[in-house]
Amino acid sequence: MWRRTYLLLVLIRLWFALSPSYLHPDENFQGPEVIAGQIFSYPVRRTWEFTSEHPIRSVFPLWPVYGLPMLLLRWLWTGNGQDGEIPPITVFWTLRVLMFLISFVLEDWALHELITSPRHRRVAVVLVASSYVTWTYQTHTFSNSVETLVVAWSLVLIQRIVDTRQQSSLLSSTVLGIVAVFGVFNRITFPAFLLIPGLRLLPHFMRKPLSLAALASAALFTTIIAIALDTAFYSSESITWADLIRRPTVTPLNFFRYNSNTANLAQHGIHPWYQHLAANLPQLLGPATLLLFTKPHLSLRLYSAISGLFVLSIFPHQEARFLLPTVPLILSSVELPKNKTVLRVWAGLWILFNLFFGVLMGIYHQGGVVPGQVFMSKQPDATHAIWWKTYTPPIWLLNGKNEVLQTTDVMGLKGTALLEQLTELATCDTPADRRNQEYLKAKNGTYLIAPASATWLDPYLSNKGLQGLRFREVWRYTKHLNLDDLDFGDDGVWKTLTRVVGRRGLVAWRVTKSCPS
Repeated sequence: MWRRTYLLLVLIRLWFALSPSYLHPDENFQGPEVIAGQIFSYPVRRTWEFTSEHPIRSVFPLWPVYGLPMLLLRWLWTGNGQDGEIPPITVFWTLRVLMFLISFVLEDWALHELITSPRHRRVAVVLVASSYVTWTYQTHTFSNSVETLVVAWSLVLIQRIVDTRQQSSLLSSTVLGIVAVFGVFNRITFPAFLLIPGLRLLPHFMRKPLSLAALASAALFTTIIAIALDTAFYSSESITWADLIRRPTVTPLNFFRYNSNTANLAQHGIHPWYQHLAANLPQLLGPATLLLFTKPHLSLRLYSAISGLFVLSIFPHQEARFLLPTVPLILSSVELPKNKTVLRVWAGLWILFNLFFGVLMGIYHQGGVVPGQVFMSKQPDATHAIWWKTYTPPIWLLNGKNEVLQTTDVMGLKGTALLEQLTELATCDTPADRRNQEYLKAKNGTYLIAPASATWLDPYLSNKGLQGLRFREVWRYTKHLNLDDLDFGDDGVWKTLTRVVGRRGLVAWRVTKSCPS
C-alpha cells in the first residue's frame, strides 16, 4: 500500500515541477539566468548580488547544478542537427525536470540511508513526499533547495564516517570535504545545520587522524577551485595565480560581511528573532508542527534542524524558504499519533493543508509570469513591455527578443505614474490597431502586463473615444494569483479576497494613444 502511495506522490511531484508557478525572483536571478548568459547568447539581467563591488554570490555551485545540464542539452541539440539557439523555455523546463530528479533521487535516497528502522523509514519517506514543500520549492531552482540536498547528504557522510562497520572512512571523509565547501559557497548558512552532527566526528578524527587529513585536503583543494572560478567570473581580464593571492574574490566572506550589517538587512526586511519559529516553520510544516512539539523522535536529523533553526533565528532577515533544509529533517523525526481517531483527524488536516498550499504555490502563485514572457517573445511588434504588480520577469526567456524589446518592471509604481509612463511610450492609434491581428505588422508596440485583479485600471480599459490611452487585451492567463496585492487594511478581508481570487489571472494589453494627424 505504501509503495503505491509513494509512487502517486512522486507523480504529483513531477506534475508540480512542470507547472509554471513563480515562487520568488531568486529562483531565476540567483541561478539559471546567470549561467544561461554564460553558455547561450541570451541577454540576462544580473542582480546586485553579482554586480556590487564585493559580490556575495558564488558561481562555483551554479556550474555543476545548472551549467553542466545546459552544456549537455546544447550538445544534444547540436548533435541532432538542430539549427540556431536552443529556445530558452526548453532550458527552463529541462532544469525543472532536473530539480525533480535530484529531489526524487538524492533526497529520498538520503532518507533511506539515515533511517535504519524500516517502519519509521516508510512513514518518513511518505511524509516528506506528501509535503507541498517537496512538490514546489524542491522542484524549483532555489539555492535553498540545493542546500536541502547538501545538508541531507552531509549527514549521510557523517554517519558513514563514524559507522564502525565501514572498513575505511577515507573516501567518505574526502567526499564530505568537497560537499561541505560546495555547501558553504552555495549558502553561507549551511554550516549551521552541521554544528551538532559535526560533533560526532571529533572522537573519530582523534582515533583516525588520516580521515581528518583527507577531509581537510579535499576541502582546501575545493576551496581553491571555487575561489579561482569566482575570481575569474568577476574579473574583466584573464587572471593569474598571483591574482588569486593578491585580489581573490571570496564570495562567502563578502556574504557574511554584508549580512552582518543590520543596515543592509533592513533593505530586505527586518523580522523578530521568533519569526522562523512562530510563523515560517508552521507555514512550511502545517499540522506536522504539532507533532514536532508533542511527538518528536530524537535523532541526529532533528538536532541538525534545531541547530540550523537556532542560528538562522539570530539573523534579523528571515524568509520561510531559508528553512527548507529543516523540512525533511523534521518530517523524518516525528511520530504519528497512535490513536486511530486522532490519526485520521491529523491525516485529514495534513492532506488538506498540502493540497491547498500545493495548488496555491505550485500552480497559481505568479503563475502567469513565465507564460507571459513566452507570449511576449512571439510578438513581432513589441518594443516596450511594462510589467506592473508582478514579480520581475526573467528576460532570458525572451528568446532573443531583447534586441528590440525593452522590459521594464514597475511592480510597486503608483497608478498615476504608470499612466504617465504609458502615455509617453504608447504608439499612435491607427486603423490597423483596430483590426484583428493587423497591429502585429506594426514596427513598434507597447504592452502592459498586469494582474486582472488590478482594479485601478478598470476606468481606463473601456475607453473607445478619441482622447486618452486605449487598452486592447491580446492575451490572458487564468492560473495566476498576485499575493502581494493583498490590501486587507484598506479594502477588508472579504473584498480583498474577492478581488484577488475572484479576478485571478494575468493580462497583456497593447496600449495605444490618439495622436494629432
